[in-house]
Amino acid sequence: MDHNVFSEITPDIVRLAKMSEQADLIDTELFTKYDVKRGLRDLNGKGVLAGLTNISDVRAKQTVDGVEVPAHGRLFYRGYDIKDLVNGFTSENRFGFEEITYLLLFDQLPNETELASFRQLLSGYRSLPTSFVRDIIMKAPSSDMMNTLARSVLTLYSYDDRADDVSLPNVLRQCLQLISLFPMLSIYGYQAYCHYHDGKSLFIHQPDPELSAAENILHILRPDSSYTPLEARLLDVALVLHMEHGGGNNSSFTTHVVTSSLTDTYSVIAAAIGSLKGPRHGGANVKVVQMFEEMKQEVKDWADEEEVGNYLQRLLHKEAFDHAGLIYGVGHAIYSKSDPRAVIFKNFVEKLSVEKGLEKEFALYSLVERLAPEIIAGERQMYKGVSINVDFYSGFVYHMLGLPMELYPPIFAMARICGWSAHRMEELANNGKIIRPAYKPICPDRDYVDMTRR
Repeated sequence: MDHNVFSEITPDIVRLAKMSEQADLIDTELFTKYDVKRGLRDLNGKGVLAGLTNISDVRAKQTVDGVEVPAHGRLFYRGYDIKDLVNGFTSENRFGFEEITYLLLFDQLPNETELASFRQLLSGYRSLPTSFVRDIIMKAPSSDMMNTLARSVLTLYSYDDRADDVSLPNVLRQCLQLISLFPMLSIYGYQAYCHYHDGKSLFIHQPDPELSAAENILHILRPDSSYTPLEARLLDVALVLHMEHGGGNNSSFTTHVVTSSLTDTYSVIAAAIGSLKGPRHGGANVKVVQMFEEMKQEVKDWADEEEVGNYLQRLLHKEAFDHAGLIYGVGHAIYSKSDPRAVIFKNFVEKLSVEKGLEKEFALYSLVERLAPEIIAGERQMYKGVSINVDFYSGFVYHMLGLPMELYPPIFAMARICGWSAHRMEELANNGKIIRPAYKPICPDRDYVDMTRR
């Protein structure tokens, strides 16, 4: 079938889609009437309690005189404050990805011997099955790298003799392999697409067993495999900050839901990838960069608060960028006063902006960070405070690193696969019931009408 025909939306499809829309619309007042929490959240953004976890904790409130009030956000991995973890490995000039992955999976910080052994284990898994690159990644390359990644993950099922074994040792083995292979699957997929679609030279670098995860990403992505120490360190911090964010985020919850059916690891992780791909989840940093690119064209003086503020108001009024009425990178489902990941990120981002000669761009980001919450609060009714989130600076970081925009969401996935793995192991270890929440039916009963009377 021709691609154009395959993708065509015919008038019949448009008509049927309208019928489907009318059939599916639900009066929003019914959600209030039946006390249904849309998005499994109340008006204050507090999630409906759906489970228990030992893996991480997201805090955005504190109790003062018996009343919960907004507080600066804090993020904990296995009980450790993320600020302390990042400060720990950066102050000692270590890469943190492998160390924090160990913590998330095994509930303890490794000593030097344990860390060295774990790094060696992950390094040993950075090897794809024979001819996988040629037979799978090189064929039918997709323009969307998250779809490419998901397809590759699902295909690995066919190469695993114990694919359906959900015993903890086997699942751990599968998870560690996927953690190690995600950079190769994503970057090779991108290289293949650029080669076949854009006619660019094809570079397939093998990973270096002596390099960290962050170094290997830059090594296999760049044609000359070169990078500065600061570039590698900042990418490593980005991976650690994106690794995990509580059991309630969309893709981690997906991991629990699909795992609870006792399906295989590859199906679970592919489902999580599909969740993360969405622009409301892992795809948001792409929107941030695109928004700022237009802003830099529209705003003549990047330091003029009034001019920048006017552009932000135009965004809210659906008069600029994608006309969605959003300032991307600002606001979060849980955080109100601050996102700890963005706070940590900012210091490192400023250093890289100096190295890259992009101080003016960094100043613009900082100005928007200050103005956007004030402008949003002045334009819209707010149930809680608003601040920038991690996507606000992560896209800028990837832009400064020269990473292609197509790889922004996969890089998020390269980090979050660690959290997904921990959540899958946790769900299996507790042998819980299949997750099956209730939906209240509101359609009235109807009598069947035979064909002649319709």
